[in-house]
Amino acid sequence: MITEQEFTTIYNSYASKVHRLCLGYASGNNELANEWLQETFVKVWKHRNSFKGKSSIDTWIYRIAVNVCLGDLRKSRKSITINEEVLSNSIIDDNNDNDEKNIKKMYHCIEKLNEQNRALILLELENIPQATIADTVGLAHGTLRTRLSRIRKSLLKCIKNGK
Repeated sequence: MITEQEFTTIYNSYASKVHRLCLGYASGNNELANEWLQETFVKVWKHRNSFKGKSSIDTWIYRIAVNVCLGDLRKSRKSITINEEVLSNSIIDDNNDNDEKNIKKMYHCIEKLNEQNRALILLELENIPQATIADTVGLAHGTLRTRLSRIRKSLLKCIKNGK
């Protein structure tokens, strides 16, 4: 069982990554991403007794976050307007040589991916270990590596050609 103190530590460790993951699904809509972040951690708290430790805690949390984002998108068929300013700021870390235009293009291209591929690439962009991503989405690690490679190629093609 996760204590209140442990939950606070978990929240502090994973909230920013979960927020950025949700931001990717929300196409940069910060308000919606915050809503999904909150819902994710409400579910983590509510279901803390059901976490059996069969996977790592981060895998469990990311799975909840992906389910919250996709569930809400499916349920409401939300039309999300892309907040390009937030997207361009959220992805630039130490790598400032990426120009803003390519980042916007990349997110436009990510938008065109199917739900599972979008989940995979957004988790990858968070530098989440591939083994964790594979566990989160229920794919074999080799299958995940192949899929990520194909997604990267299609994103690169999309960014270069605008398609």
